[in-house]
Amino acid sequence: MAQDVLVVGELADGKLSPVTAELLGAATRVADGGKVSVTLLGSAAAGAAADAFAAGADRACVSSDSGYDDFRSDQWLSAVEAAVDQTSAGVVLIAQSGVGRDLGPRLAFRRNTAVAMDCLRVENVDGSLRATRSAYGGNAHATYSFATSPAVVTVRAKSQDPIEPRAGASGETVELPAAGASRTEITGREAAVSEGLQIQDAPIVVSGGRGLGAPEGFQVIEELAAAFGSDKAAVGASRAACDLGWYPPSQQVGLTGKIVSPDLYVAVAISGASQHMAGCSGSKTIVAINRDPEANIFKSARFGIVGDYKAILPELISAIKALD
Repeated sequence: MAQDVLVVGELADGKLSPVTAELLGAATRVADGGKVSVTLLGSAAAGAAADAFAAGADRACVSSDSGYDDFRSDQWLSAVEAAVDQTSAGVVLIAQSGVGRDLGPRLAFRRNTAVAMDCLRVENVDGSLRATRSAYGGNAHATYSFATSPAVVTVRAKSQDPIEPRAGASGETVELPAAGASRTEITGREAAVSEGLQIQDAPIVVSGGRGLGAPEGFQVIEELAAAFGSDKAAVGASRAACDLGWYPPSQQVGLTGKIVSPDLYVAVAISGASQHMAGCSGSKTIVAINRDPEANIFKSARFGIVGDYKAILPELISAIKALD
């Protein structure tokens, strides 16, 4: 059964963000013939509408007011509510990002409905939405249905496939109100300095844990990532390694760190505690390297190597380089 879906879009460097394209792909499948709409807010919104139509949107609810360039939840909430009213959407999809974590619960409260957070799968089952998310630290999945409308769902990045771009696609454009006054004042920003791919965006993530034994162990982790290619791989770390000061907290993978869903996740000297697995369980393939054959990480890994990483990684790096 068809239903109308609204995607809360985000822009990155003036363009449609990759996760918004993923959500539009999911929305086309959930809509099942219904209309797919997207909100685009900020000075680059009008220019991003064409990319949204190519990614699956039938309608773009747009405001090019620069007041939306910085996310302030009260301003965005008013704009998204206006889009919900104009589109009569029965489902609202938002990325599990800084925007989604804040906006999802606020929107659900304002609309007297429910929100499912950090979902891995959204489906239309006989006209009813089903949202699936991790539970018990990634050890199980829970599937939810909704008794109220609109159903609000925040969706994990990399969990959905975008559609093939629709060349020359067009759609309806609807103007949203300009940004009103906000109770939030942004007094400054301090950007984290990082090089190469962000771990959330990398198709390959190589992570090290406390089992490396010393911060110097991350040198070989970085060498392995470099062997895959700086344009493909990023380096992550377990919370234990970050707490010891061995690697920057910005690279922490886990329940209290970053959630990653790469094509390949290589876990080196990581035991596989539930808090860490909650951050990488969405990976398509997990490869575990650990000298403890009873390590929990092997339960989640598709491939496992039991042994000392100091002996294994140099051979693995050489083998990967030989593929070039």
